[in-house]
Amino acid sequence: MAKDEDRIGVVGGLVRSAFLVNAVYVESGREYGLTQQQGQLLCVLMAQPYGMGELGAMLNLAKSSLTGMIDRTERNGLVHRESDPGDARAVRVALTPKGRALAEEFYAETCRRIEALSAGLSAAERGTLAALLGRIVQENQAPAVFMESEVKG
Repeated sequence: MAKDEDRIGVVGGLVRSAFLVNAVYVESGREYGLTQQQGQLLCVLMAQPYGMGELGAMLNLAKSSLTGMIDRTERNGLVHRESDPGDARAVRVALTPKGRALAEEFYAETCRRIEALSAGLSAAERGTLAALLGRIVQENQAPAVFMESEVKG
C-alpha cells in the first residue's frame, strides 16, 4: 500500500507517464538511428500513407518542422512522397520497403519497452488501466497515432 506522500494525482500521473513513454521513444530511437519524432512518424505510417496535413495534426508538428523531418527521413531512404490519388496537388508520405522493415523492428521493441513500464501491475490492474486510458483517449478524440500492440499482459 502506498503511503500518502507517495501518491500522485491524475495530472501528475498522466504527465509523468507521458515523460516515461517519451523516454522510451528516445531510447529506442537512439538504438535504431532515429530521432524520437522519426520513430513516431514510422509507427504512424505503418497503418497507411498520410498527407502532410494529417501527419502534422497527428504528430502535433508545425508544417516547417514536419517538412524538415520528412526530408531527412526521405534522404535516409525510409519514406517517400507519392501523389495523392484523391487530389493531384497533394502528396502523401509512405514507408519505403527499408522504412517498413525498420518501422516493424522499432515498433516491436518500443511496444515491448512500453509494456514493461506496467510490469509491476497485476493483470486486473493492467486491464483497469487500459480501460481508463482508453476512455480518456476516446473522450478527448486523440488521433490513432499508434497501432495496437500484439503484446498482451
